Amino acid sequence: MRELRYLFALLVGSKRKYVDPSRAVEILKDAFKSNDSQQQDVSEFTHKLLDWLEDAFQIKAEEERDGEKPKNPMVELFYGRFLAVGVLEGKKFENTEMFGQYPLQVNGFKDLHECLEAAMIEGEIESLHSENSAKSGQEHWFTELPPVLTFELSRFEFNQALGRPEKIHNKLEFPPILYLDRYMHKNREITRIKRDEIKRLKEYLTVLQQRLERYLSYGSGPKRFPLVDVLQYALEFASSKPVCTSPVDDLGASAPASSTLPAQTSPSTTEQQGPSSSDVPSTSPVQRSVIHKPFTQSRIPPDLPMHPAPRHITEEELSVLEGCLHRWRTEVENDTRDLQESISRIHRTIELMYSDKTMVQVPYRLHAVLVHEGQANAGHYWAYIYDHHQNRWMKYNDISVTKSTWEELERDSFGGYRNASAYCLMYINDKEQYLIQEEFNKETGQILVGMDTLPSDLRDYVKEDNKRFEKELEEWDAELAQKAQQEKLLSQIPRAPAPSPAPVQAGEPEYLEQPSRTDISKHLKEDSVQAINKALAEQEDRAPEAIMDTSSDNAPAQPAPNQRVVEVAIPDVGTFVIESEEGGYDDEVMLTPNMQGIIMAIGKARNVYDRCGPEAGFFKAIKLEYTRLLKLAQEDPPPECDYRLRHAIVYFIQNQAPKKIIERTLLEQFGDHNLSFDERCRNIMKVAQAKLEMIKPDEVNMEEYERWHQDYRNFRETTMFLMVGLEFFQKKSYMEALLYLIYAYQNNKELLSKGPYRGHDEELISHYRRECLLKLNEHAAALFESGDDQEVNNGLIIMNELIVPCLPLLLVDEMEEKDIVAVEDMRNRWCSYLGQEMEPNLQEKLTDFLPKLLDCSTEIKGFNDPPKLPSYSTHELCERYARIMLSLSRTPADGR
Repeated sequence: MRELRYLFALLVGSKRKYVDPSRAVEILKDAFKSNDSQQQDVSEFTHKLLDWLEDAFQIKAEEERDGEKPKNPMVELFYGRFLAVGVLEGKKFENTEMFGQYPLQVNGFKDLHECLEAAMIEGEIESLHSENSAKSGQEHWFTELPPVLTFELSRFEFNQALGRPEKIHNKLEFPPILYLDRYMHKNREITRIKRDEIKRLKEYLTVLQQRLERYLSYGSGPKRFPLVDVLQYALEFASSKPVCTSPVDDLGASAPASSTLPAQTSPSTTEQQGPSSSDVPSTSPVQRSVIHKPFTQSRIPPDLPMHPAPRHITEEELSVLEGCLHRWRTEVENDTRDLQESISRIHRTIELMYSDKTMVQVPYRLHAVLVHEGQANAGHYWAYIYDHHQNRWMKYNDISVTKSTWEELERDSFGGYRNASAYCLMYINDKEQYLIQEEFNKETGQILVGMDTLPSDLRDYVKEDNKRFEKELEEWDAELAQKAQQEKLLSQIPRAPAPSPAPVQAGEPEYLEQPSRTDISKHLKEDSVQAINKALAEQEDRAPEAIMDTSSDNAPAQPAPNQRVVEVAIPDVGTFVIESEEGGYDDEVMLTPNMQGIIMAIGKARNVYDRCGPEAGFFKAIKLEYTRLLKLAQEDPPPECDYRLRHAIVYFIQNQAPKKIIERTLLEQFGDHNLSFDERCRNIMKVAQAKLEMIKPDEVNMEEYERWHQDYRNFRETTMFLMVGLEFFQKKSYMEALLYLIYAYQNNKELLSKGPYRGHDEELISHYRRECLLKLNEHAAALFESGDDQEVNNGLIIMNELIVPCLPLLLVDEMEEKDIVAVEDMRNRWCSYLGQEMEPNLQEKLTDFLPKLLDCSTEIKGFNDPPKLPSYSTHELCERYARIMLSLSRTPADGR
């Protein structure tokens, strides 16, 4: 009892995300453990819990009573009484019994009232009202209802053939407001009258439905059709164009080449008909214009009808028949409509039988629903509880508490849809407001909320626990701060200058970004920096020809003996001459999109530079480059051509980065000292560096600057996860693909939370992540079905290590209906094995595994470290990403 008090108090006032119930649960498990150590059904558990609490309160009440009869709050809240009235072997009896949870059968009923009616009446109903009857039967009438009324829905039945219990998945509807007047003892006379009336109406309804069925399923053979349609078909047949040729004879006849056939008759049929042919109007030879050659002409002649028709019918016969069929069809339509309207009126009368004012005086409001998903021997429970102050439903699923709706409750609780259905319904007396009303301070009159509603001892207990939690948070924050400080100190350790530019290291960001002038050594690893450094080292003392000005009057210097002249073709820029050591040129690096743009902008500003000087040339070049990037940012390219991957500034513009961030990034790119391989570039570089030096510390928030660049690095990393995952998916390596796509989705979701253009198409990643899980689930199920021990174990490893940990990722966002359906499909595949014969060892493994699969907790469990990403240059990344996206556009993505 003490642990339960502590548990409920923590639920009211704890600052933790969730409360650990382990101590109370362990005590309950020990107290409720059955002889065979099997898991308790929810009904058994609730029964024992109520009995246990009742005993505990009873002991406390007896200790504190002062001569008065002790009051037990559990009895007063949860227990009611009913009167059993009946006849047993001709003798009448009446018994008053107490009940807590009222059991109801589900099988064979469509709603809660039908279940209650069946539970309140047992045996022969008529025997209860006759004086001289030897039949047996009884009625139950509530004499006292508890404030909290709980119904147990029996969704188990024992399968004699299989020798085990099975769950009943039938749909059972229940209302949010339940009126119980018809089941009260004080209303038994009027209820009996209404029940008799309903019985009479239902008998009449059965007769009407049988009559309607004869109209809707007419005929004496195995196939039945609506009578209205039969008459319509007969009318259409009679009204069809008469044909005087037998379809078999006509197709099988061999006509001479010179013979002609009339439009409606032929000599053969005229001879066959004999005297009756005189009734058919003769056809003159002039009218025989259509010639049909059955063995040389493949198409059907235009005068041969496509459906059966009468051989011969006179206008008089047709007129009489059409009149009869029209009249009969109208009569049948009217009869059918009258029957349907009568059936609807009776249904409506039955529905409103208990709606008069005298029968809506005992309202009970649905307060909680306990739902089970799974099968009879395995599954997961969660609950819906109505928040009366917020007027909305809440879903309690382990540590996850989320807002819900009546529509979601219906879907999960009514049954008949998936493997989830309600096991327990809790209604509260709608007139007993003390059950839901807020508590007030007797002295101040203010509403009590949270811990103010608790007794002093529990309030102190919760405060102490909250203090412990705050201390845990402080220790956690201190640990994180210490780690961050250590990482910062490590990053500030200066590196020894290299005699020559170092190659790009795997895993480092290679797009051209420079957070600060002091950190420029970090960015010497950029692709563009490598290439220009090589050119600089080779030509530093030679004043080489300007890269953009291949047509200048200045003649290029002659290459040294150990150097060679190389022509470099850069897309969208042009062909340039660079001198390098033999074999030392890396053409991949010169394809960096950032370097393309800067070189192109400086080249286009050549005239302004020559005429007005370096500063004017700088302003012209930077304006040209920014205009180009702005235009790219405003375009809507196909997925395979994502300009954000090529240029960080395009990413910043699309995501509305502060202007100062964009300007500094652009200045850093133009101020890269590796642009000093010719005089014009060197002078423009110096102007950019001077502009950078003029920026005051308070003008650009460097922390914000670094955050934007870190987001861009995260975007590129997410792109790599997505790209590699999709490549594995196309190779049907679903296990490898799944890991990459999981991290792609999680990283992308975090990016998109900051803005719609921060990441990639969430639906695309979700689709392929879902497809990986479904295909792995099918593979694991196939391994399990093989029966081989090794393959079964491999299948369960796939499920336990890959599928099950991923399910919370699909369930955490309940708006993703496709993900939820996919989870249900995977669960249903494994639940279907419960009804099949299998080896005992397989049955044992399945029983151990299913609870993990059916666990509906949305708590994200820890994954291994992200898979290692290969190092890609910007050019290679863009190329591979474009290739994979193009292949997806050619392959339909079902469901996406």
